[in-house]
Amino acid sequence: MSTTEPLQPHTSDAALQALQSVYGYDAFRNQQQAIVEHVIGGGDALVLMPTGGGKSLCYQVPALIRAGTAVVVSPLIALMRDQVQALQQNGVSAAYLNSSLSSEEAYAVETRLRRRELNLLYVAPERLMMPRMLELLDQTEVALFAIDEAHCVSQWGHDFRPEYIQLSVLHERFPDVPRIALTATADLATRREIISRLDLHSAEVFNDGFDRPNIRYRISENQGNAREQLKRFILNEHEGEAGIVYCLSRRKVGEVAEWLCKQGMTALPYHAGLSSELREQHQERFLREDGVIIVATIAFGMGIDKPDVRFVAHLSLPKSIEAYYQETGRAGRDGLPADAWMAYGLQDVITLRQMQEQSQAEESRKRVERHKLDAMLGLCEMHSCRRQALLRYFDDDLAEPCGNCDNCLTPPETWDATVAAQKALSCVYRTGQRFGVNYLVDVLLGLDSGRGYERIQQFGHDTLAVYGIGTELSQGEWRTLFRQLISSGFLSVDYEGHGSVRLTEAARPVLKSEQQLTLRKMLKVSETKKSKAAAHFSGGSSRLWDALREHRKKLAEEQGVPAYVIFHDATLAAMVERAPQTLEQLGRISGIGERKLEAYGESFLEVILEFGEESSPKADTVAESLVLLAQGLEPLEIAHKRELTLQTVYRHLALGIEREEIDLEDVIEIDEKSLRALSTAFEQQEGSALKPVYELFDGEYDYGVLDCVRAAMKRASA
Repeated sequence: MSTTEPLQPHTSDAALQALQSVYGYDAFRNQQQAIVEHVIGGGDALVLMPTGGGKSLCYQVPALIRAGTAVVVSPLIALMRDQVQALQQNGVSAAYLNSSLSSEEAYAVETRLRRRELNLLYVAPERLMMPRMLELLDQTEVALFAIDEAHCVSQWGHDFRPEYIQLSVLHERFPDVPRIALTATADLATRREIISRLDLHSAEVFNDGFDRPNIRYRISENQGNAREQLKRFILNEHEGEAGIVYCLSRRKVGEVAEWLCKQGMTALPYHAGLSSELREQHQERFLREDGVIIVATIAFGMGIDKPDVRFVAHLSLPKSIEAYYQETGRAGRDGLPADAWMAYGLQDVITLRQMQEQSQAEESRKRVERHKLDAMLGLCEMHSCRRQALLRYFDDDLAEPCGNCDNCLTPPETWDATVAAQKALSCVYRTGQRFGVNYLVDVLLGLDSGRGYERIQQFGHDTLAVYGIGTELSQGEWRTLFRQLISSGFLSVDYEGHGSVRLTEAARPVLKSEQQLTLRKMLKVSETKKSKAAAHFSGGSSRLWDALREHRKKLAEEQGVPAYVIFHDATLAAMVERAPQTLEQLGRISGIGERKLEAYGESFLEVILEFGEESSPKADTVAESLVLLAQGLEPLEIAHKRELTLQTVYRHLALGIEREEIDLEDVIEIDEKSLRALSTAFEQQEGSALKPVYELFDGEYDYGVLDCVRAAMKRASA
């Protein structure tokens, strides 16, 4: 649409109220508010926002304000299901239509749509374009169209989906319905293609940047033992945490998954060669269980909404920076620390170059793919801040080095590689430009025994001036140098000649000493500081963190949803840090809306209160409860007067007992026999948790009474 209806002040207020009451967030982030208000006002929008930046709120909030049903175009069933489950947990009327539904279930959703009972409907692009579906939408009121993963419309992109191109008809058929296209991955050319193919020429473009500051980027060299490097990385930094490991081939996926399982990890393969049932089963386990690692080809990931993926590892080089950015972006969606780790080597470069040259694609497409791979290789071999280079590729800017990538944390050493490069390039030339890297390294090192030497003698290369002139470098260092020369365009690979390398025109000035060459040194693998999401918790806080996660897991299993649909890790972390003592305090935590507070508030508060001093409330609120007790009010009366839960009041009184400000008998009446039984139960169990004692007595004593008895015991033993 070319114009946007002016937004009324009360509409803006309604958007903020929806954000707070439904989602539990105090305020919009970055450009979210401007986007939401623009769409509510009827304007089209193209939204460029990093993964985890809150893209879904940009259309979900307008869907709650505008009349009718918002239709969300989503490419994957898993994403639809996750989004709908999360919305339903927040009390929003949402549904999806896809092939996973039976005809009866689909009809029920369509009926709700006709009756205008839905705030949001998720649908795949191919289903949306069916005449029957479009006719169904004609019969209802459409609030807006949201086109998620909009980069799928780009024919030059790595996620191209032909059915996305058809979405341009939405503007023709529903000219008065605003459209919002969203993506986390789009360089300038892709943005232009999205605008052109989706007919978004009049859309407002909102670019929220591409930086993911919580992700630490690390790219290391495959030193011949990439699996061991991966194992060290996971065990040292992410043991027991969810992650994704990307490999180039299906065979490698299966081998790596099996190997990780033998190392004691829970690892599942995922690739297009597996049955759809097994893929879905593995994906479900990854979404619902803690600590599962998915080993996958690039067939896995788009639309995966799991927020607590703590690492993404690449054992193969991605084909482009777009692919790398999108795949690594699946880590740390909750905003907590996460790692993007990669080990790559010479064979990765050769394999990808070979795949490009052997492709049946048109030459123009091959040329684009070569440029994209060149940019990816440049990112790998660079000496400066990787984040700055990554953002620069997307026309984004970071003024200062990030301080959270390997090059910033451990600046790489560089060396003048001019002479070594001249030796390598001369060796390529002198041997006729028809041999692969392994053979060339043997010649440079002067191999003088074994089958390799026999081959060198066979071709007479032991008589060349370049034979044995490279003993100053190791075999691994020469392979690294050749990889860097190929990556930088000084050498090309002749794929019809079984991987032999040839000189390019760029090699001439190096050979003639007209150009100096500075390269990064091969780094030894080193362990780095852990970046675990909960690494800053210790002692009691760590135990509370574990207890909250366990409680969330139990609730999720009961309801058949992933744990993060209940609460994100970031919300649990806030519970640990703030230790709320009342429902009101709990409700102030980001990510807890009214519906979730009502559904889960009491039970999570109970877990927090179980930890006693590990989550002690402030002194003033405790003192207020003690004053009311001294005035003769019973605990229940104090709770009503202060609008607190009864458990919270008992927690205050228990602290008073422990601090010798009041006595146990001031709070509860309990006979000596019962008190001895409770004391014995506490003494016999490990730790001082209330729940085991509560269950031992089958709930005869509530948590508040047990809390006070425990406090009296602590006081007596002090």
